[in-house]
Amino acid sequence: MPKRSSCKRPTLVVLASTYPRWSGDHEPGFVHELAKRLVDHFRVVAVVPGAPGALARETLDGVEVIRYRYAPRRFETLVNDGGIVTNLRRHHWKVLLVPTFVLAQAWHMWRLLRTCQVDVIHAHWLLPQGLIVALLCKLSRHSPPFLVTSHGADLFALRGKTMDAIKRLVVRKASAVTVVSEAMRVELARIGADVGGVDVQPMGVDLVERFTPDPALQRSHDEILFVGRLVEKKGLRHLINSMPAILMAHPSAYLTVVGFGPEEAERRAQVERLGLQGNIHFAGAMPQMDLPDRYRRAAVFVAPFVEASSGDQDGLGLVSLEAAGCGCPIVVSDLPTTRDVMPEGAGCIRVVSSNSSALAEAVLDVLIRREVHLRGVEAYRERAAKRFDWHVVSQSYVDILEACIGRGR
Repeated sequence: MPKRSSCKRPTLVVLASTYPRWSGDHEPGFVHELAKRLVDHFRVVAVVPGAPGALARETLDGVEVIRYRYAPRRFETLVNDGGIVTNLRRHHWKVLLVPTFVLAQAWHMWRLLRTCQVDVIHAHWLLPQGLIVALLCKLSRHSPPFLVTSHGADLFALRGKTMDAIKRLVVRKASAVTVVSEAMRVELARIGADVGGVDVQPMGVDLVERFTPDPALQRSHDEILFVGRLVEKKGLRHLINSMPAILMAHPSAYLTVVGFGPEEAERRAQVERLGLQGNIHFAGAMPQMDLPDRYRRAAVFVAPFVEASSGDQDGLGLVSLEAAGCGCPIVVSDLPTTRDVMPEGAGCIRVVSSNSSALAEAVLDVLIRREVHLRGVEAYRERAAKRFDWHVVSQSYVDILEACIGRGR
């Protein structure tokens, strides 16, 4: 357990569900990407769930990571390969893991509050992390201020009167609240939360060093690229359904699917039913370091997001920004959350969600009017860096966290 620090940097404790299990992990890493950019300003300790193959403790990019046990090792599967909401809906028995998942994280946070001078807490997701901190701060004699950030699934998918009441409680108790898109702020207002102090602060993308164009790489005229978890809200089935129409007009086109998740078997079966085995390739999961060259070589990137049957939807859709950063034209579903990120125009086409015909038409437009869309996405890339690059985003979070500390004194 970390001890009281003599370091002049204030101590920030990060609570999260989704977190890299090791360096180069293909699981979404946006919480760690932010945490590692805060180590120059804070001593950062991340309390996150354990997973098979992950170390119980390590220092990762300057972040002290504590991974807590919440079940026998082989059953620690509530978080990974699809996320908590998806895993609970597909494997109902995993609801049995929820109590120990929450209690174990709460216990480790409680011990930190008793043994370490915690100056501020950043809880990622309203539930369960935001609720854990709200309750612990009431019970502890030392109650540091806390920031809670909602990323999407906790707000859109966990619905009902009880869930909404808990969300309102967390917002009321938090020292500061951020959401990653304006659409999420609207949703908080819809459920009756006080959004007067809620800030829209996105997660970031490295648009300066990692996700950048590379003129030395030749861009395909035919490759359609999908990157993301294979879960309902990513909408891959609609993109696959659009492929026959695309191939009729552009026979040399092909789709590369980069990602993993619980829908993979269903999507492969869909490809076989449509007879598209020679036109759609499942490349599997890839670490972040390998993605830029994928974006740099693709003719068009497609993010066919939908609102899942549970109500879940992407809070922001950072993969679209990654593709744009690498100069790849984009086709994206027109949802409230994506409107915050992607302007309509050359280089970025927004289409009606769940509409395979509209997807096909938009993809073909990019393939046909290639140069127009390449120029358009380049112009957008420069604007996006001023808002979404990690240098800008991390400084915003530094300012918010320091303001929380100031108010807590």
